[in-house]
Amino acid sequence: MPFQYYLLVVFALIAFYTDATKQRIPNWLTLTGFVVGVAFHLIGNGWDGLLFSLLGAGVAFVVLVLLYAFKAIGAGDVKLFVAIGGITGMEFSLYSIMYSIVYGGLIGLVILLWKQQFFIRIRGLFGYLFRVAAFRDKEAVTSIAKQKNLQFPFMYAVLPGITTTWYYFLM
Repeated sequence: MPFQYYLLVVFALIAFYTDATKQRIPNWLTLTGFVVGVAFHLIGNGWDGLLFSLLGAGVAFVVLVLLYAFKAIGAGDVKLFVAIGGITGMEFSLYSIMYSIVYGGLIGLVILLWKQQFFIRIRGLFGYLFRVAAFRDKEAVTSIAKQKNLQFPFMYAVLPGITTTWYYFLM
């Protein structure tokens, strides 16, 4: 198993602990993960390694900054995946993002069902869509944006997302 995955495990476990306990992923952690990942690849593979690492970080940034813009995730999560991209490269980070989003959706669904909010939110969503489609109600669109979102530490989804990606990459 390549050494970069050991770096990823240590990084992900520290990020999970801090996000689960403090609901923050500290900047020192994401910056350290990114720098260590870039340095590891630069030292090991020269300019090709640097490009591999920076491409992974850059693509992760572009994808997740869109989710951040829609307030689906926090800025710490964006920086987390930039570091993951720097450590593991583009392909691994994209698969990790994909699996993390899937796990995040499943976790969100379980929380909504547990709190008995699922049908209330679905009914509200269809009400908004009906008002927009039938009456061209622009206020309905802005009221969706003001609705309180379901929140949980995204690391609850990221850790299984990374684990699933790791499983498929190493098997």
